[in-house]
Amino acid sequence: MIRKLCTGVLLLAASSNALADWAINMPKGITELSAETHQIHMIIFWWCVAIAVVVFGAMIYSLFAHRKSKGAVPATFSHSMTAEVIWTVIPVVILLIMAVPSAELMIKLEDTRDPDLTIVATGYQWKWHYTYQGEDVAYYSTLARNSAAARRRGSGIDPSTVDNYLLDVDNPLVIPQGAKVRLLLTSNDVVHAWWVPDLAIKKDAIPGYMNETWFKAEQTGTFRGQCAELCGMDHGYMPIVVEVLEPAEFQAWLENEKGGATSLAATSGEQK
Repeated sequence: MIRKLCTGVLLLAASSNALADWAINMPKGITELSAETHQIHMIIFWWCVAIAVVVFGAMIYSLFAHRKSKGAVPATFSHSMTAEVIWTVIPVVILLIMAVPSAELMIKLEDTRDPDLTIVATGYQWKWHYTYQGEDVAYYSTLARNSAAARRRGSGIDPSTVDNYLLDVDNPLVIPQGAKVRLLLTSNDVVHAWWVPDLAIKKDAIPGYMNETWFKAEQTGTFRGQCAELCGMDHGYMPIVVEVLEPAEFQAWLENEKGGATSLAATSGEQK
């Protein structure tokens, strides 16, 4: 048994590089609201840990300190009004304390007024279509070719050799750093969900309905997510990639894309 345990520990240590990008907790993200979300998440998590320690500690102590072998005598009363009031009032107070900052954050998350840029994201089986309102820019975003090739049965391609396997696309969503981006979400077929952990956004795209959310990226870089709603056979091949550029760099990209042949050809080709 000890030999098997030691072997398991060694194997886990040897695979540490493979687990380097794997995390249990939610990320702090790259927006002010994602940082606030992470902060509230951690506060409530530690409160729950403290409550668990107190409750289970009391239970374990009672089991050992008042067991029959030590001569414990059962109480003769059926209930205690004082105890019932205490264990009702304390959880209510705790929930109210949790609710105030959570409600404030939820109000902020829903405040999509006065955006600098509005983008319509439409879910398809199994890709995304982005339309920059008022900018004459629209394109599809689908699974990158190298991932699509590696996922096929009998392809002979080792997925571990593909960078960002199943988390890369041909055309990422490009946005400027520091701009308030309003995202309007809908679907052309079934329910999808637009989820990017670093933006603290997970919002459903529903056919015939327009959902909305917003974010303001504080850092440049590439950030990845996935469709988080089981939307059919190729649900696992519908990644989301957001590329955050400096404002000047974004403006240059936007001017290059406006009415461009690549963008329009991709859109018209998909509609045929």
